[in-house]
Parts: sequence; C-alpha cells; structure tokens
Amino acid sequence: MKFVRYQIEDRIEYGILEEGFVQEIEGSIFHEFQTLSVKHEISKVRLLCPTEPTKILCVGLNYQDHIRDVGEKAPEFPTYFIKSPTALIGPDDPIIYPSIAGLVEYEGELAVIMKDQIKDVSEEDALKHVLGYTCFNDVTDRSLMKFQGQLTRAKGFDTFGPCGPCIATDLDPASLTLRTYLNGTLMQEGHTSNLIFPIPFLIHYLSQCMTLYPGDIISTGTPKGVAPMKPGDMVEVTVKEIGTLRNQVKAPF
Repeated sequence: MKFVRYQIEDRIEYGILEEGFVQEIEGSIFHEFQTLSVKHEISKVRLLCPTEPTKILCVGLNYQDHIRDVGEKAPEFPTYFIKSPTALIGPDDPIIYPSIAGLVEYEGELAVIMKDQIKDVSEEDALKHVLGYTCFNDVTDRSLMKFQGQLTRAKGFDTFGPCGPCIATDLDPASLTLRTYLNGTLMQEGHTSNLIFPIPFLIHYLSQCMTLYPGDIISTGTPKGVAPMKPGDMVEVTVKEIGTLRNQVKAPF
C-alpha cells in the first residue's frame, strides 16, 4: 500500500495512491481508516510531503562506499543529527539555493516513517512500529559544513528536506535499491543490505535517546556519489518499490 498526503482545492488529506488515482480515506493512517468511494486523478491533486513529523533524524556515514568517498572513518556507533520540519518539502516542490550558500549537494536516502509512539524499543521489535518507507534528499551545504563543523546550519535550511512521493508499506527495508539522478544522469546507487547500521538497530538506538512519535522520519544515510547541484538542476531520488522524488533547484530570487 502507498499512502500519500495531498492537497485538492483548499483541503489537505491523506489517501492511497493507485495507478493514476488517489483513493480518499477516512481516519488515521497511523491507527484505523476506511477507504471511501471517491477517487481523484493524480493530475488533479498536489502531492505533499507524506508525513508531518515532530522531528527528522538523519543518520550519517552509514554506507561504507560513501565513507571511503569522503575520506572518513567508519563510526563505532550511528552518527545522527536533527533537521527541523521547516526543511520539509514534497514532490515537485523547489529546492531553494540559499543566497549565502557556497556548495550545495544532494544526498539521496531511504527514510523510515514511524507508526507508533515508542521509547527504548528493542531491535527485535523495532520494525513492528514502522508504518513504511519513503525517499528523502538530505540536501547539504558542504562548504558551511566544513567551515563551521556543525551540521544544523549546513543541512537545516528551508527546503533542504525533500521527502516523498508516498509512504510505501510492507517492504523489506534490507532489500531495496536506492538511485539518485542529476539531470537524468545516474549519480548514486546503493543497496540497503549494505547499510553499516541496519534499520532495526537504528530505530532501537535512536529510541534509547528520545521518544519517537507517529510520522517521525528517520533518514538512513546516503551511498557514494554525492555531488554539487546548482539552480536549474533536477534531482531525482528513486526506489522502485516506492517511486520517484523529483525536485528542481531554484535560485532564491
């Protein structure tokens, strides 16, 4: 099943994505819902970021090839940071290139969407609390990151968190292939079986520190192949079983 959050006229709703249509639902995708008889053509709605999280937890250095690519050492424990929900945008929304930016890069990632409120969950039970998975682009100003040494400013600009197009359920998170394209050219390809810290462990580890809430996002790291992008570029993050997250980079004015 593929859940979407969408706008039609002045309403924002959740629904189920089908071939060419969005099926209306009533209720909560995190608890119980019923499908309604109304369907909307996909061309008549605007797809939004498919979740409204309290926080976005982003894991860094989680693919061995990316670690070698950037000349870092493999971490003993997961390294992570928080993006503000103000960074979130949906499919086809523009990534705004900040006027103060020096070198902005894409980072295509698989993201986990939590279903339940959890704290100190075990690794064995972690996936029971996952609603599904989506595509994420951890947009980063690499120059600021190197200059300031902290991640919040370099990765926290408005629009630096493209997410979508849907939340796909019933997937095996260890058997997915992630690809990122820049202007139609394949730049990244990674398989989730190669994550240094698998998703059940990440959920367990992060929940030791803080309570996770329904809709919260855990983005699981990027494979090798990150590169700069500029205004006018089109970035696509795709997982076959989920779909394609497509965003164009635009100048601030």
